[in-house]
Amino acid sequence: MTHTPRKRFGQNFLHDHTIIYNILSSLQATSEEHWVEIGPGMGALTEPLLTMGLHLDVVELDRDLVALLKDKFKQQDKLQIFSADALKFDFSALPQHNEKLRIIGNLPYNISTPLMFHLLDNSACIEDMHFMLQKEVVDRICAIPGSKKYGRLSVMMQYYCTTELLFDVPPESFDPAPKVMSAIVRLVPHEQPPVTVNNLKMLNRVVIQAFSQRRKTLRNSLKKLIDENAIIALNIDPASRAEVLSLADFASLSNLLIEEDLT
Repeated sequence: MTHTPRKRFGQNFLHDHTIIYNILSSLQATSEEHWVEIGPGMGALTEPLLTMGLHLDVVELDRDLVALLKDKFKQQDKLQIFSADALKFDFSALPQHNEKLRIIGNLPYNISTPLMFHLLDNSACIEDMHFMLQKEVVDRICAIPGSKKYGRLSVMMQYYCTTELLFDVPPESFDPAPKVMSAIVRLVPHEQPPVTVNNLKMLNRVVIQAFSQRRKTLRNSLKKLIDENAIIALNIDPASRAEVLSLADFASLSNLLIEEDLT
Protein backbone atom coordinates (compact mmCIF):
# COMPACT_ATOMS: atom_id res chain seq x y z
CA MET A 1 0.00 0.00 0.00
CA THR A 2 1.49 3.36 -1.03
CA HIS A 3 0.72 6.95 -0.19
CA THR A 4 1.50 10.17 -2.05
CA PRO A 5 2.77 12.89 0.34
CA ARG A 6 0.31 15.76 0.70
CA LYS A 7 1.61 19.32 0.81
CA ARG A 8 -1.44 20.59 2.72
CA PHE A 9 -0.52 18.30 5.62
CA GLY A 10 3.17 19.23 5.41
CA GLN A 11 4.10 15.59 4.78
CA ASN A 12 7.77 14.69 4.37
CA PHE A 13 8.32 11.00 5.09
CA LEU A 14 11.55 9.87 6.74
CA HIS A 15 13.22 7.00 4.89
CA ASP A 16 16.92 7.22 5.85
CA HIS A 17 17.68 4.05 7.86
CA THR A 18 20.81 5.55 9.41
CA ILE A 19 18.84 8.52 10.75
CA ILE A 20 16.09 6.20 12.00
CA TYR A 21 18.72 4.11 13.83
CA ASN A 22 20.28 7.24 15.35
CA ILE A 23 16.90 8.45 16.56
CA LEU A 24 16.03 5.12 18.14
CA SER A 25 19.46 4.91 19.78
CA SER A 26 18.99 8.33 21.39
CA LEU A 27 15.59 7.40 22.87
CA GLN A 28 16.72 4.59 25.20
CA ALA A 29 13.18 3.24 25.11
CA THR A 30 12.14 0.25 27.23
CA SER A 31 9.21 -2.15 27.02
CA GLU A 32 7.57 -0.83 30.22
CA GLU A 33 7.04 2.64 28.78
CA HIS A 34 4.03 4.34 27.21
CA TRP A 35 4.98 6.15 24.02
CA VAL A 36 3.00 8.53 21.82
CA GLU A 37 3.97 9.21 18.22
CA ILE A 38 2.60 12.31 16.50
CA GLY A 39 2.39 12.17 12.71
CA PRO A 40 3.58 8.57 12.20
CA GLY A 41 3.34 8.84 8.42
CA MET A 42 3.79 5.39 6.92
CA GLY A 43 5.32 3.95 10.07
CA ALA A 44 9.08 4.46 9.60
CA LEU A 45 9.50 4.93 13.37
CA THR A 46 6.31 3.18 14.42
CA GLU A 47 7.50 -0.23 13.29
CA PRO A 48 10.85 -0.31 15.13
CA LEU A 49 9.25 1.18 18.25
CA LEU A 50 6.72 -1.65 18.33
CA THR A 51 9.50 -4.25 18.10
CA MET A 52 10.63 -3.02 21.53
CA GLY A 53 7.40 -4.32 23.05
CA LEU A 54 6.29 -0.96 24.43
CA HIS A 55 2.76 0.46 24.48
CA LEU A 56 2.37 2.92 21.59
CA ASP A 57 -0.35 5.41 20.71
CA VAL A 58 -0.15 7.25 17.41
CA VAL A 59 -2.03 10.39 16.41
CA GLU A 60 -2.51 10.94 12.67
CA LEU A 61 -4.61 13.57 10.88
CA ASP A 62 -4.57 12.09 7.35
CA ARG A 63 -7.38 9.52 7.14
CA ASP A 64 -5.71 7.69 4.26
CA LEU A 65 -2.61 7.18 6.40
CA VAL A 66 -4.78 6.03 9.30
CA ALA A 67 -6.23 3.33 7.03
CA LEU A 68 -2.73 2.38 5.84
CA LEU A 69 -1.42 2.11 9.41
CA LYS A 70 -4.41 0.06 10.59
CA ASP A 71 -3.81 -2.40 7.78
CA LYS A 72 -0.04 -2.52 8.22
CA PHE A 73 -0.14 -3.03 12.00
CA LYS A 74 -3.40 -4.96 12.40
CA GLN A 75 -1.64 -7.71 14.38
CA GLN A 76 -0.20 -5.28 16.94
CA ASP A 77 -2.19 -5.38 20.18
CA LYS A 78 -0.02 -2.76 21.93
CA LEU A 79 -0.81 -0.10 19.33
CA GLN A 80 -3.68 2.39 19.40
CA ILE A 81 -4.25 4.55 16.33
CA PHE A 82 -6.09 7.84 16.79
CA SER A 83 -7.47 9.62 13.74
CA ALA A 84 -7.26 13.15 15.08
CA ASP A 85 -5.75 16.61 14.86
CA ALA A 86 -2.84 16.70 17.32
CA LEU A 87 -3.44 20.42 17.94
CA LYS A 88 -6.85 19.56 19.42
CA PHE A 89 -6.03 16.15 20.89
CA ASP A 90 -6.28 15.63 24.67
CA PHE A 91 -2.94 13.98 25.46
CA SER A 92 -3.69 14.09 29.20
CA ALA A 93 -6.35 11.38 28.65
CA LEU A 94 -3.76 8.79 27.56
CA PRO A 95 -1.69 8.02 30.71
CA GLN A 96 -2.87 5.27 33.04
CA HIS A 97 -1.94 4.55 36.66
CA ASN A 98 0.05 7.79 37.09
CA GLU A 99 2.46 6.86 34.31
CA LYS A 100 4.16 9.50 32.20
CA LEU A 101 4.18 9.67 28.43
CA ARG A 102 7.24 9.73 26.21
CA ILE A 103 6.43 11.57 23.00
CA ILE A 104 8.06 11.49 19.58
CA GLY A 105 7.13 13.07 16.28
CA ASN A 106 8.19 14.36 12.90
CA LEU A 107 6.23 17.59 13.17
CA PRO A 108 4.98 19.54 10.14
CA TYR A 109 6.87 22.83 10.08
CA ASN A 110 3.72 24.94 9.87
CA ILE A 111 2.26 23.70 13.17
CA SER A 112 5.35 22.76 15.16
CA THR A 113 5.42 25.73 17.55
CA PRO A 114 1.70 25.80 18.52
CA LEU A 115 1.76 22.00 18.85
CA MET A 116 4.70 22.06 21.25
CA PHE A 117 2.98 24.64 23.43
CA HIS A 118 -0.22 22.60 23.33
CA LEU A 119 1.75 19.62 24.62
CA LEU A 120 3.44 21.70 27.31
CA ASP A 121 -0.01 22.63 28.63
CA ASN A 122 -0.09 18.93 29.57
CA SER A 123 3.54 18.75 30.71
CA ALA A 124 2.64 17.20 34.09
CA CYS A 125 1.95 13.89 32.33
CA ILE A 126 4.96 13.99 29.98
CA GLU A 127 8.37 12.46 30.71
CA ASP A 128 10.11 13.83 27.63
CA MET A 129 9.64 14.70 23.97
CA HIS A 130 11.79 14.04 20.93
CA PHE A 131 10.89 15.99 17.81
CA MET A 132 12.09 16.31 14.26
CA LEU A 133 11.82 20.01 13.44
CA GLN A 134 13.21 22.56 11.04
CA LYS A 135 16.79 23.14 12.24
CA GLU A 136 16.22 26.88 12.47
CA VAL A 137 13.41 26.23 14.96
CA VAL A 138 15.57 23.86 17.02
CA ASP A 139 18.38 26.45 17.07
CA ARG A 140 15.92 29.04 18.38
CA ILE A 141 14.55 26.68 21.03
CA CYS A 142 18.04 25.91 22.34
CA ALA A 143 19.56 29.41 21.97
CA ILE A 144 21.21 31.13 24.92
CA PRO A 145 21.04 34.82 25.88
CA GLY A 146 23.31 36.96 23.73
CA SER A 147 22.98 34.85 20.59
CA LYS A 148 21.23 35.99 17.42
CA LYS A 149 18.81 33.03 17.55
CA TYR A 150 17.68 33.85 21.10
CA GLY A 151 14.08 35.07 21.22
CA ARG A 152 10.55 34.46 22.47
CA LEU A 153 10.63 30.76 21.58
CA SER A 154 13.90 30.29 23.50
CA VAL A 155 12.60 32.01 26.65
CA MET A 156 9.20 30.34 26.76
CA MET A 157 10.37 26.83 25.87
CA GLN A 158 13.19 27.01 28.42
CA TYR A 159 10.72 28.07 31.09
CA TYR A 160 8.88 24.79 30.54
CA CYS A 161 11.74 22.38 29.85
CA THR A 162 15.41 21.66 29.36
CA THR A 163 16.29 21.66 25.69
CA GLU A 164 18.97 19.77 23.76
CA LEU A 165 19.81 19.63 20.07
CA LEU A 166 20.73 15.99 19.38
CA PHE A 167 21.75 15.97 15.71
CA ASP A 168 20.96 17.41 12.28
CA VAL A 169 18.99 15.61 9.58
CA PRO A 170 19.68 16.49 5.91
CA PRO A 171 16.86 17.06 3.39
CA GLU A 172 17.67 13.90 1.41
CA SER A 173 16.58 11.81 4.42
CA PHE A 174 12.96 12.57 3.48
CA ASP A 175 10.56 11.96 0.63
CA PRO A 176 9.87 14.50 -0.69
CA ALA A 177 13.06 16.31 0.35
CA PRO A 178 12.27 19.61 2.10
CA LYS A 179 14.17 22.75 1.14
CA VAL A 180 15.60 23.16 4.64
CA MET A 181 17.78 21.26 7.09
CA SER A 182 16.01 19.47 9.94
CA ALA A 183 17.21 18.51 13.42
CA ILE A 184 16.22 16.33 16.37
CA VAL A 185 15.56 18.10 19.66
CA ARG A 186 15.01 16.59 23.12
CA LEU A 187 12.66 18.45 25.47
CA VAL A 188 12.39 17.39 29.11
CA PRO A 189 9.69 19.20 31.15
CA HIS A 190 10.97 20.64 34.42
CA GLU A 191 9.61 19.03 37.58
CA GLN A 192 9.74 22.53 39.04
CA PRO A 193 10.05 25.67 36.88
CA PRO A 194 13.60 27.10 37.01
CA VAL A 195 12.22 30.54 37.98
CA THR A 196 9.14 31.77 39.80
CA VAL A 197 6.58 33.26 37.44
CA ASN A 198 3.40 34.60 38.98
CA ASN A 199 1.48 34.84 35.72
CA LEU A 200 2.45 33.05 32.51
CA LYS A 201 0.29 35.29 30.34
CA MET A 202 2.16 38.32 31.63
CA LEU A 203 5.51 36.62 31.05
CA ASN A 204 4.50 35.88 27.48
CA ARG A 205 3.29 39.46 27.01
CA VAL A 206 6.56 40.94 28.27
CA VAL A 207 8.66 38.60 26.13
CA ILE A 208 6.63 39.35 22.99
CA GLN A 209 6.86 43.09 23.61
CA ALA A 210 10.59 42.99 24.33
CA PHE A 211 11.40 41.04 21.17
CA SER A 212 8.89 42.84 18.91
CA GLN A 213 11.68 45.14 17.70
CA ARG A 214 14.92 43.40 18.57
CA ARG A 215 17.17 46.39 17.93
CA LYS A 216 15.34 48.62 20.40
CA THR A 217 16.59 49.01 23.95
CA LEU A 218 14.38 47.87 26.80
CA ARG A 219 13.54 51.46 27.78
CA ASN A 220 11.95 51.84 24.36
CA SER A 221 10.52 48.39 23.67
CA LEU A 222 8.92 48.10 27.13
CA LYS A 223 7.96 51.75 27.72
CA LYS A 224 4.25 50.99 27.32
CA LEU A 225 4.48 48.35 30.05
CA ILE A 226 7.08 49.39 32.59
CA ASP A 227 8.88 52.54 33.72
CA GLU A 228 12.62 52.82 33.12
CA ASN A 229 13.32 53.36 36.83
CA ALA A 230 11.46 50.17 37.66
CA ILE A 231 13.71 48.28 35.21
CA ILE A 232 16.78 49.74 36.94
CA ALA A 233 15.38 48.74 40.35
CA LEU A 234 15.44 45.12 39.14
CA ASN A 235 19.19 45.45 38.37
CA ILE A 236 18.46 45.27 34.65
CA ASP A 237 20.08 47.82 32.34
CA PRO A 238 17.34 49.66 30.42
CA ALA A 239 19.89 50.41 27.67
CA SER A 240 20.28 46.69 26.95
CA ARG A 241 18.33 44.74 24.36
CA ALA A 242 15.98 41.82 24.91
CA GLU A 243 18.43 39.27 23.46
CA VAL A 244 20.79 39.62 26.47
CA LEU A 245 18.14 39.08 29.16
CA SER A 246 17.97 35.75 30.95
CA LEU A 247 14.80 33.84 31.73
CA ALA A 248 15.17 35.07 35.33
CA ASP A 249 15.25 38.68 34.10
CA PHE A 250 12.05 38.23 32.14
CA ALA A 251 10.45 36.57 35.17
CA SER A 252 11.39 39.56 37.34
CA LEU A 253 9.89 42.01 34.86
CA SER A 254 6.62 40.09 34.50
CA ASN A 255 6.28 39.52 38.27
CA LEU A 256 6.74 43.24 38.91
CA LEU A 257 3.94 44.07 36.48
CA ILE A 258 1.62 41.58 38.18
CA GLU A 259 2.46 43.10 41.59
CA GLU A 260 1.65 46.57 40.24
CA ASP A 261 -1.70 45.30 38.91
CA LEU A 262 -2.56 43.99 42.39
CA THR A 263 -1.70 47.21 44.23
